[in-house]
Parts: sequence; structure tokens; C-alpha cells
Amino acid sequence: MHPEAADHLERELAVLLRRSRAISRETARTVHPDLEPEAYSLLVRLDDVGDARPSDLAAFFGIGKPTLSRQVQLLESLGLVERAADPTDGRAVRLRMSALGAEKVEAARAARRERLYARLQDWSEEDMTQLATLVARLNSQL
Repeated sequence: MHPEAADHLERELAVLLRRSRAISRETARTVHPDLEPEAYSLLVRLDDVGDARPSDLAAFFGIGKPTLSRQVQLLESLGLVERAADPTDGRAVRLRMSALGAEKVEAARAARRERLYARLQDWSEEDMTQLATLVARLNSQL
């Protein structure tokens, strides 16, 4: 272990995470003024996977079912998420984004990407690729 390098990394990650939370709050609010960042993360996950069981979403995010249930209820009340019967288990449901949810999330993600591109416009492709590779490696170990 390299204590000084690890301390520096920990400080920089803390700053990155604080900034990321702020950006997530902003992005969530572009989807709907009442949307919390955690609920926006659920929408992004559904956008990535298409549909999912609530229990799978809770496991993916490491949250309890009651917390997930509150977020899903909010998303449903805003017309952003729909429930559908699970074809493999008649007792279970799957969640998917509504057409409105898909439209809003795509617009929010596009705007978020544009802001990132604007901030990194002076970075080389090699630097961005290297950073993405290292962050992916970190994510896989966390």
C-alpha cells in the first residue's frame, strides 16, 4: 500500500463524489422538479436494462425494499415508471420506464453528456480513455 497516494486518491474521490451528487440533483430536477437524485438513478438503471424486478433494483443499489418502494411510488405518481406483470412469475412485477420517462431521461442524459464534453473539451481522447479505464477498474473493485 502507498499511504500518501491512497490519501490523495481518497481526498480527490470525496470531492468527485460531492460534485457528482450536486450534478445528479441538477439532472434529476431537469426530469421533474420533485425528483430526487436517488429516484433519477433508478430511471437511469431502467433505461440501461429495459425493465427489472424491484428486488433486483434494490439489490443493485444496495438499498432496502421499503426505500425502493417509496422511490418507485414517486416515479409512478409522476408518470415516469410503469409496472408490468413478470412473464416468468405471475406473482411478481417488473418495472419499466413509461414513454414520458424515457423521453425525459434521454433528454437529461444528453444534456449531462454535453456538459461533460464541454468541461473536458481540452482533454485528449487518450486521457479520457485512460480515465474511463481506471474508473471502471475502481468500480469493479468497489
